[in-house]
Amino acid sequence: MSLRKFLVFGVGRFVPDRSWIQIKFVQWFGHFANLKNPQTFNEKLQWIKLYDRRPEYTMMVDKYEVKKYVAEQIGDEYVIPLLGGPWENFEEINFDKLPQQFVLKTTHDCGGVLICKEKSQFDKESAKKFFNQHLKYNYYLTCREWPYKNVRPQIIAEKYMTDGNNAFLPVYKIFCFGGRPKIIQAIQDDKQPNESIDYFDTQWNLLKFRQNFPNSAKSLLKPAKLDEMLKISEVLSAGRCFIRVDLYNINDKVMFSEFTFFSDSGFAKFYPPEWDNILGSWVRLPKEEYK
Repeated sequence: MSLRKFLVFGVGRFVPDRSWIQIKFVQWFGHFANLKNPQTFNEKLQWIKLYDRRPEYTMMVDKYEVKKYVAEQIGDEYVIPLLGGPWENFEEINFDKLPQQFVLKTTHDCGGVLICKEKSQFDKESAKKFFNQHLKYNYYLTCREWPYKNVRPQIIAEKYMTDGNNAFLPVYKIFCFGGRPKIIQAIQDDKQPNESIDYFDTQWNLLKFRQNFPNSAKSLLKPAKLDEMLKISEVLSAGRCFIRVDLYNINDKVMFSEFTFFSDSGFAKFYPPEWDNILGSWVRLPKEEYK
């Protein structure tokens, strides 16, 4: 039985969050996470999963609801336009009302995305199977990222965004600590077999570390709108001990992608390992008793 089926249909859903997190942490790092006095970045993300559970976090990871939130915070010009939805099942989608190019995505998980560049060639039957699988899945169960637990599984259609140069848009994921942007994760060929990732400071100096993907053979140039991206991230991250603000820089425009409370779910080694401690030192956990 696959991990996904085990979680959806099996007993995995009954394992307590703390126990599941420790099992996963041992798998990735070879030791238990120190949850009483966390020090590393990965340990602190596990602590946040368990003990920093504000109700608004559910809305912030919902790919439909978050559009309204971001528009209220920084303006709707930064929000990728919604073309349709939300729909609770694939059969509700009226493709006649969609343009020739669009993006379909689920609102409640990671990876539930299909891009249509030509509607006449879009395979609806394959798409139906794809989304039916994703709609059954509670993403929270995989790594116990609590904000996803109660997001309603739905599908939305967004405007297809392109810069005319890249088959897959570069993504700029800004690590914010206590409302301060400090690191930019620049991704090329996102979610493709040749994906590569570089890390920069806010002055666009390349940082010499990596995590679960190789560094790029050729790093991205400093985005034209970097200062604006940093200002937006500062506004959107205010009041959070850690959050990642994911953005695009498309044809001289900054566009919001999504919020991530747990970068790589807190299960990604750093090479060299001291960066786990460096980033961990920047996370100031909420002032509440450890449990």
